[in-house]
Amino acid sequence: MWSLWLIAAGIFFIIEIATVGFLIFWLGIGALLAMITSFITSNIIAQTIVFVVSSCILIPLTKPLADKFTGKKSVPTNSYSLINKHGIVTSDINPIEGIGQVKVNGEIWSAKTDDESIITKGTEIEVLKIDGVKLIVSPIKVTSVQ
Repeated sequence: MWSLWLIAAGIFFIIEIATVGFLIFWLGIGALLAMITSFITSNIIAQTIVFVVSSCILIPLTKPLADKFTGKKSVPTNSYSLINKHGIVTSDINPIEGIGQVKVNGEIWSAKTDDESIITKGTEIEVLKIDGVKLIVSPIKVTSVQ
């Protein structure tokens, strides 16, 4: 039975080479552990349990470690990349009327405030978060130097 586990491990490793997720690799390791188990016992149920349990443990425990070594990082994309960016109000933001626009990174966005304050045109703002298709902004407080 060990030869079937070795073939399965080889297939998993070949599939891993063709993909970039670094996920199937752990199934191959699980198959190798099941192959080692097959030298100890001929019970197919025990071998399968070793395969399933080891794969289920290895994937969540080592995936973050693998991502660290492969350089994968969570990069905010699309509108989420605007959070903490500064912009300028192009149309008064009035929470009562639900209108207002800002320009951030050269793009015009609908905006609203995080409180009930009105922000006038020309005020510099910071994007706090995103709510649907609107940016939640707050004015940047200017401190005077004395």
